[in-house]
Amino acid sequence: MNGSAEVPAYRVWALPGIPEVSPGDDLVKLLADAATAPGLPGLAHGDVLVVTSKIVSKAEGRVVEAADREAAIDAETVRVVARRGPARIVESRHGFVMAAAGVDASNTRAGTVLLLPEDPDASARRIRDGLRETLGVEVGVVITDTFGRPWREGQTDVAIGAAGVRVLQDLRGGTDMYGNPLGVTVTAVGDELAGAGELVKGKADGLPVAVVRGLPHHVVFEGDDDRGGDGGADDAGARALIRDAANDMFRLGTSEAVREAVTLRRTVREFTDEPVDGAAVRRAVAAAVTAPAPHHTTPWRFVLLESQRSRTRLLDAMRDAWVADLRRDGKSEESIAKRIRRGDVLRNAPYLAVPCLVADGAHVYPDARRSTAEREMFVVAAGAGVQNFLVALAGEGLGSAWVSSTMFCRDVVREVLDLPADWDPMGAVAIGRAAAPPRPRPPRTADAFTVVR
Repeated sequence: MNGSAEVPAYRVWALPGIPEVSPGDDLVKLLADAATAPGLPGLAHGDVLVVTSKIVSKAEGRVVEAADREAAIDAETVRVVARRGPARIVESRHGFVMAAAGVDASNTRAGTVLLLPEDPDASARRIRDGLRETLGVEVGVVITDTFGRPWREGQTDVAIGAAGVRVLQDLRGGTDMYGNPLGVTVTAVGDELAGAGELVKGKADGLPVAVVRGLPHHVVFEGDDDRGGDGGADDAGARALIRDAANDMFRLGTSEAVREAVTLRRTVREFTDEPVDGAAVRRAVAAAVTAPAPHHTTPWRFVLLESQRSRTRLLDAMRDAWVADLRRDGKSEESIAKRIRRGDVLRNAPYLAVPCLVADGAHVYPDARRSTAEREMFVVAAGAGVQNFLVALAGEGLGSAWVSSTMFCRDVVREVLDLPADWDPMGAVAIGRAAAPPRPRPPRTADAFTVVR
């Protein structure tokens, strides 16, 4: 090339000659025979074999009788991510988020379905080891399946199993050609290899395997110093491509996210010392004020106590008022001390919010019956706002506890917080990061709380 640097390139081709695969077939032998057929380039050190999961599943006997495909999907599902009519995006027991848990009724005889390989990474290792033993070549193996993708039309093949391949290329800490630091760039090499293979395999052409040549720097060779006894971090398999749930910002569909947030909305009584992001609380307030309210009013106000001084001042005043009430009730000092300790959930929280009811726009009636009903409408609206607030906090990853104590000393709260006389404190909400997982909640079914007429 006249002294110029070599242009990066690779070659990919489909591997013909692979027959219909049946349970119990020796897949390594079938692949080795196809790869060494006359007229083909064969396999060389550093090649990557891209194998459709269907033939792996068939060879491993993952063909099951299933008159009802939905039942097979249920059996392979651990969590529904999103549902639109009959279509389901789920998390499979492998940890993959995909349509129908990978259960496939195509390319298999009527009345049966194909399940994904039991352990796709282990399947890839067996193929790789078998080809090394049979042909004496060190290749990478990627097992693929077809996934849809959020925000993008169409499907593409991705890696669900891998061996001898660095499925992730971490470029963080490096710089681009202009010297700018790379802070988030981690390339999904395993998926890119899967997509390259799919371009020549096709869905209905009877070509379930492709070979990629020219990318040996993505292949882990036997004896590499950084490989380790079982492949090490550089040969961690396709499982390394699964994003940890704690870092997955798009873990759920819209309706499922609402349901999960409601489920996650649990009372938290112990918090860490980690400070609370006020912006997250304000986003929760924005969700709170979408609650329904009577007469097109906006009866919610949220007082946010972001300083330790303001929280301590309020809680000390509330404690004094509560002690005075209990003494007037004739409670013993021991009983009073025990009751006061119950308020520690507020005192130990790094952030407090006091939701208030403001009945601006309430109708005035001459009789007590309608006046009471009018008041109750606003109280219900305030409760709906508080529930929205608590659910939104859960969606922000924050724990909370709604405590009713401010309702027993409203005048004190208004005085300490300098609130208008028509603001009614409707409890207080302790907010923070939960110090421990919530205790298991006894199961509740809708039927136990439902009457049908």
